[in-house]
Amino acid sequence: MPHAAATPQLLRRVNAQSVLGVIRNTEVATGTELMARTGLTRATVISVCEDLIRRGWIRELDARDEGQPWSPRKGRPARRFELNSRAGFVLGLDIGAATTTAAVADLRGTVVGRSSDSFRAADIPAEERIDVVDRTCCRALAAAGTSPGRVLAVGAGIAAPVDRDGKVLVAQHFWSLFDVGLRSALRELHGWTVLLENDANLAALGERWRGSGAGVDDLVVLLAGERLGAGVMESGRLLHGRGGAAGEMGYLELVQGVGSTDGIASLARQWSAAGGGPSAGGEASARRVFEDAAAGDPAAVAILDRISDRMARVIASVASFINPEQVVIGGAVAESAGALLPGITALLPRFTATPPRVTVSPLGDAIVTVGAIRHALDYVEANALELELEPGT
Repeated sequence: MPHAAATPQLLRRVNAQSVLGVIRNTEVATGTELMARTGLTRATVISVCEDLIRRGWIRELDARDEGQPWSPRKGRPARRFELNSRAGFVLGLDIGAATTTAAVADLRGTVVGRSSDSFRAADIPAEERIDVVDRTCCRALAAAGTSPGRVLAVGAGIAAPVDRDGKVLVAQHFWSLFDVGLRSALRELHGWTVLLENDANLAALGERWRGSGAGVDDLVVLLAGERLGAGVMESGRLLHGRGGAAGEMGYLELVQGVGSTDGIASLARQWSAAGGGPSAGGEASARRVFEDAAAGDPAAVAILDRISDRMARVIASVASFINPEQVVIGGAVAESAGALLPGITALLPRFTATPPRVTVSPLGDAIVTVGAIRHALDYVEANALELELEPGT
């Protein structure tokens, strides 16, 4: 199939994205550094930088402020550029069945405001779910000291498969609860571009950006709290599948020694209650199991051994047909899941010939919002020449 010709407009966009990506990842960049890291000529780098300065995305530093006085002997100081990190903001949303969290980040990805709220029930009307999400976003923006008009893009993660075009797969009733028209609603309310994505997929983006999987191209992130879900990256790109269901874990019901998609917190509660351990009742009882095991309680230790065996089988099944370099256990349960790693690592060779490295995420329950922010920033960088910044940035 023939490739489309590279038009001048397309080349400008690609060059701008490349330069912005470098400047975002460094405090200050010189023209020479930008040439080396982008492969662009000096003339192109300077042209792109001047365009980005006019548009408000970057600033040129005064050489005198940088301690580089000009002299005839040394010549003119190198031109130095930095990101205008407050030129605009992005929103990262984690929308679950029970709660929603919104995080506001600047253009370096630094979170400057956050808010969370709960839904009164999982099956509330679409309008009510949208209203809760919108209020949460507005509170987060207020906490950041900015306004809806400064938002350049919104990354939103939901607990349902989402295809490449942002359409929710509604093959199951639970998934259909998230098909509420969020993209069109937030566009009508605020003019925002909303990038809808599966929450585990965003967790994979976040982990590869700022977690224990930083820079790993073949990566699987397991959201492992209540129900298991996986975000899969192969050769540095997210896998979606035809309808967005790549990484769904329903097949575990057929796996010997697994039998369900129950996550670590859910299993800890169930097995603790069945064995007369700490009373069931939300996340507190799951934490109690880990605390008791750390204190040497035999019943709690036995529960963690069972969970380690279950998770080793889950990870082995993933490793057998995806063959990732690394599998990361993520979500709110990650803080405790480090206690499971020795058991999982020891058991893996029994279940698969291709055991991956297994780690826990340092991002905690922020893993989805971190990925949502990265997703939104990718969009902003790719479309910087088409996005209009508000005056006063």
